[in-house]
Amino acid sequence: MFTLIDAGRPVEVPARIRDGRVRLTAQAVEEALGVKPETADAGEVDLAELAEALDRPLAVDLDERAVYLGVSARQRASALASLEAPDFTLPDVEGRLHSLSAHRGTKVLLVVYASW
Repeated sequence: MFTLIDAGRPVEVPARIRDGRVRLTAQAVEEALGVKPETADAGEVDLAELAEALDRPLAVDLDERAVYLGVSARQRASALASLEAPDFTLPDVEGRLHSLSAHRGTKVLLVVYASW
């Protein structure tokens, strides 16, 4: 058994190690990840190959029998693009007020310095 961590959720899955690689049955992959993989090798899925096909990073600890599937770069970029900074208004060094919302749609470099 291996612990497969996906989206922060650990799931125990039957797995075996062959040639230093973690292999799961197609059924285990489908139950754990909701993905129905194609199998060409005795009904097993090479987890590293699956992670690559899904564009997801994979971390494997064979000693602990644990694997972690990260979020794809595409999903991270989408999540970051959907984030919107909260609006605020600050004075510049000459006392003129500037609101972040006045710059929506443009890139803004905000340099803040504080001292207590």
